[in-house]
Amino acid sequence: MNLVDFSASSLSVLPAILALGLAIVTRRVLLSLGLGILSGALLLNDFSLSATTYYLTGLVKGLFIDDGSINSWNMSIVAFLVLLGSLTALITLSGGTRAFAEWAQTRIKSKRGAKLLAAFLGVFIFVDDYFNSLAVGAISRPVTDRFHVSRAKLAYILDSTAAPMCVIMPASSWGAYIITVVGGILVSHGVTDYSPLSAFAHMIPMNFYAIFALLMVFAVAWFQMDVGPMRRFEYEASTGSRLGDDENSGPSLDDELGIEESEKGSVADLVVPIVVLIVATMSWMVYSGAQALEVNGKAFSILGAFENTDVGMSLLYGSAMGLLSALITVFKQRIPVPEVGQTVWIGAKSMFGAILILLFAWTIGSVIGDMATGKFLSTLIQGNLSPQLLPVLLFLLSAAMAFSTGTSWGTFGIMLPIAGDLSAATDIALMLPMLSAVLAGAVFGDHCSPISDTTILSATGARCGHIDHVSTQLPYALAVALVAGISYLVLGFTDSLSISLLAGFCAFTLVCVFFGWLSRRPGKLA
Repeated sequence: MNLVDFSASSLSVLPAILALGLAIVTRRVLLSLGLGILSGALLLNDFSLSATTYYLTGLVKGLFIDDGSINSWNMSIVAFLVLLGSLTALITLSGGTRAFAEWAQTRIKSKRGAKLLAAFLGVFIFVDDYFNSLAVGAISRPVTDRFHVSRAKLAYILDSTAAPMCVIMPASSWGAYIITVVGGILVSHGVTDYSPLSAFAHMIPMNFYAIFALLMVFAVAWFQMDVGPMRRFEYEASTGSRLGDDENSGPSLDDELGIEESEKGSVADLVVPIVVLIVATMSWMVYSGAQALEVNGKAFSILGAFENTDVGMSLLYGSAMGLLSALITVFKQRIPVPEVGQTVWIGAKSMFGAILILLFAWTIGSVIGDMATGKFLSTLIQGNLSPQLLPVLLFLLSAAMAFSTGTSWGTFGIMLPIAGDLSAATDIALMLPMLSAVLAGAVFGDHCSPISDTTILSATGARCGHIDHVSTQLPYALAVALVAGISYLVLGFTDSLSISLLAGFCAFTLVCVFFGWLSRRPGKLA
């Protein structure tokens, strides 16, 4: 199929802008994504209805079938969501959710403690961002609900500890992918001062957005900094009117779905399935990575295993094992089989809305890829620019690309090689700062984008309205981006990591003081 080439045209950003703008204005995500997909398909096929229909049919088919076989990545993620929904429903049925909340209430005495629990879990479960958002959400939600923390606040904590933590950890799906890409860039430009792993390690303290996003989560949790729309959601949660869950998505997993919690439940009924899920997922990641290394004739190493692992299948097998352990738990309590089967279906059904949004997001991602939106945006930075400005400009451009395309990994794939080429052509000493700026900008743009799968799954993990999560997280993400931007500007001109970090910490302190003042200022709620 011959598609119209938009790589050099500003029209390449139209579908993304249309989808993003409508989603924010109308708050109807599927309609907005659908119109973005349709507009892009029409443009690519020169408004031919037959060609557009054929193109869209191919895109939808590609979600499920790839090269004549099942699309293993997409379907493993969908299956993971379904199984995780059933798992959390069974934990509720077993009484594990109630027991854990009661146990936590004896040790966690405050709303602050409930938020810090979610934040610490988000930091420690760093193996994958999808897994982080959904697993930590399942564990934390009973406790944050009990202490009247809004679902929007929980979604923010999940999202802002998922990707920022994964992007600075080498033993994660993100870290392994980034190390592989960076390794290729170093080889192509003849850089021998660093191995791929040591280059990644040097880039960690230069990933200013990830560092300050994590610090902001703990500052918000500790100092109760509620600004913008988050202030209203927290007020409603504290007064008991609602927790800020998605009013339009139907009931959530707890009492509203008619799951009658067992009185025989214990903390182990929640902890054991989640631990099995975590251990099984990580074990399969190492196993599948080891198998790939063996096939390629390479020696085994943990980092090598994570570089070559099959993340989708690992999540699928891990969730299946977690579900099996939850089934054992409820059957040990002699809960009738029909009730168990109904609960499994209720849990699976609760994920259908998120799955539908995810399918639409994947589709518009393909359309945006065919529109060459990323290539067009990358051309905006080329020209006679001061090398000292390149880190901050790459940060902003990567943010715009990730925001428009809804993918951090896609932005990495496009922008990291461009950053390598720019540094080689201007100042090779700026290579690592420029690569770090791309990583930071991609995570920032991903945080703000309504069509990002990480954003969607963080809202799903918290049982929060999708657009509610986007709107409440935005002020915090923008504030952290301002701090990161200042740091990259200082880094570019001083070439000093310590000075740029100092400047960032000073800016971060001022932002926290301002947010603290805003959150305590009397007046109309946002």
